[in-house]
Amino acid sequence: MNKPPRHRLVPTNVAALAAGVSEATIRKWVSRGKITRYGTPGRSEFDIEELTEIALQRRP
Repeated sequence: MNKPPRHRLVPTNVAALAAGVSEATIRKWVSRGKITRYGTPGRSEFDIEELTEIALQRRP
C-alpha cells in the first residue's frame, strides 16, 4: 500500500476524534490490522480518509 499524501495524515488524537473513539481504540485497531499506521517511531499518523470510511461504517 502506498503512503497517502502528507495532507491526509493526522496524529492519533485527531484520528480518535475523527472516528469517534478513544486513542486506545485507535491503537487496538492498528494491532488488529483494521487501520494502517504511518509515521515514525513515537509519532503515529493515520489516513483521515481511511478513518472516515470506518466512522461511516460504524454509524447505526
